[in-house]
Amino acid sequence: QVQLVESGGGLVQSGGSLRLSCAASGGTFKSSAMGWLRQVPGKEREFVAFIEWNGGRTYYADSVKGRFTISRDNAKNTVYLQMNSLKPEDTAVYYCAAYTGGILYSTTSYGYWGQGTQVTVSS
Repeated sequence: QVQLVESGGGLVQSGGSLRLSCAASGGTFKSSAMGWLRQVPGKEREFVAFIEWNGGRTYYADSVKGRFTISRDNAKNTVYLQMNSLKPEDTAVYYCAAYTGGILYSTTSYGYWGQGTQVTVSS
């Protein structure tokens, strides 16, 4: 019954940085692994990053390794995605969601999606 709200998206230039936030309420956020996923218009939704409930384990899609960092602050019921060296191909709507079990990089392993926040990277 967790509710998730993403924020922090916007328009940035190629090579720039952006920090996304996901605020959780009404559920068991502190005991839930979380993930960030994204969707480009006309394409399938894809996995971006995963973080374990205590922040001890993370996993990233190959396309963002070395550029994106996922973190969380359980005291604030918030998960973050720090995005550096942004590229035009990173343009998408970014969603946070709760991990519900299964393969970490599969979008079907996540539920309780937020409403999404738009990230646009100009060239």
